[in-house]
Amino acid sequence: MTLPDFSSLWLSFQLAGWTTLILLIIATPLAWWLAHSQSKAKPLFEALIALPLVLPPTVMGFYLLILLNPNSLVGGFWLDLTGQTLTFSFSGLVIASIFYSLPFMVQPLQSAFESMTERSMQLAASLGASPRDAFFTVAFPLARRGFLTAIVLSFAHTLGEFGIVLMVGGNISERTRVVSIEIYEHVESLNYSQAHALSLLLLIISFCVLFFVYAYNRRFAVHVS
Repeated sequence: MTLPDFSSLWLSFQLAGWTTLILLIIATPLAWWLAHSQSKAKPLFEALIALPLVLPPTVMGFYLLILLNPNSLVGGFWLDLTGQTLTFSFSGLVIASIFYSLPFMVQPLQSAFESMTERSMQLAASLGASPRDAFFTVAFPLARRGFLTAIVLSFAHTLGEFGIVLMVGGNISERTRVVSIEIYEHVESLNYSQAHALSLLLLIISFCVLFFVYAYNRRFAVHVS
């Protein structure tokens, strides 16, 4: 088995890293609002966020392709601003991945925030802590298992994307050809040795990451008990 070209794997890691970082910034306040809101619109937002869990990637990819193409409002604005298109570009892949991996970041954080008691935050407020200080000194440490789970799930889910990145980004070497598309290409051309090498590498990485999460969460649960 010959060593595969790792450029597609490196591109996938970059895509997963940027997507996870941006999702963490967007999803944290959103999950906090969902966990504490009594708004009648809350079920609507929860349903919209969960859509990628049940919607075929090709369907979401098709509508994102329409949204991001140069003739659309969003795609046209980006083209005027940067001189580049969002479709068939790395930036477009990041935007598509943010939409597609949103529930994997929001839902674990929402569950972690919902499991916290109001008494903890009220106690911090009574000691003079501002809402921001109370979040970082009380809420964040209590929800750290949720944060770890959300980060790992979002990263791993983005790393394994296929349908939506193919629809939005196509298959451009060193620009949009992520590892899942590379594996598909090798299988289609009957180059099973290369497909096996990349697949095995992803399998090992995924297992090690999940093992770390489960081990950490178990250790933390025992520690706080």
